[in-house]
Amino acid sequence: MTDPSPGLPDVTSLLLSTESLEQFLHALTESALTLTPTAHGAGITLERQHRPLTVASAGANACDLDEAQYGQDDGPCLQALRKGEEVMVCDMLAEQRWGSYPAYAASFGTHSSVSLPIAAHTHTAGALNLYFPEPHGFAHVDLDSLRMLAAQATGAVAVAQRIADTRQYAADLQTAMESRSVIDQAIGVIMGQQRCPAHEAFDLLRRASQRRNVKLRDLCTELITSIGGSPPPGNGTLRPRP
Repeated sequence: MTDPSPGLPDVTSLLLSTESLEQFLHALTESALTLTPTAHGAGITLERQHRPLTVASAGANACDLDEAQYGQDDGPCLQALRKGEEVMVCDMLAEQRWGSYPAYAASFGTHSSVSLPIAAHTHTAGALNLYFPEPHGFAHVDLDSLRMLAAQATGAVAVAQRIADTRQYAADLQTAMESRSVIDQAIGVIMGQQRCPAHEAFDLLRRASQRRNVKLRDLCTELITSIGGSPPPGNGTLRPRP
């Protein structure tokens, strides 16, 4: 393995100087193009729920070439992200894989490419793609530095996904707590009205929810709103009855 290029960016500085994952990945794409002067385009593809998307690109034609692969659901960048392997295309005009894509890429002036996996085998897998105007355009490219860039992108994607999952968990927990609160309030109302214990009040609410085909939380919110004149906290979208 050769020593990384001195032009390899400091990932910590990039993270501190960008405000979002998209900005960070765009900065990495620009860095990949700087590290690869023989390339005329670079892009980063991420796939979520089996839907690929170019989240960052630099130079010429990267988005068009990525989109062509998405359209036929096959191509070097999709193979890299789905199988977690490096995919190199030495000469588009001599390439037999991926149907009509190689000829399409050649018509855009791209005759070779490299795709490196990002966050392989995760919920947000991706690929760093470099496109070259000449066959074997990556012959003298510092692939080790590009691999390090892909590894840095992997770390950023993993952190971003963890943050997103944590936020979703917190939102789900908050919703569950609000639901439990409004249901408990409604149980208290029914207990007072019907002079019954809590489990009977809950059963009355549950059967009413099934009979009216509405969610239990929504039924309880409606009940509390009708009595108090305003929705309980966390249900501001529900208007009080006139």
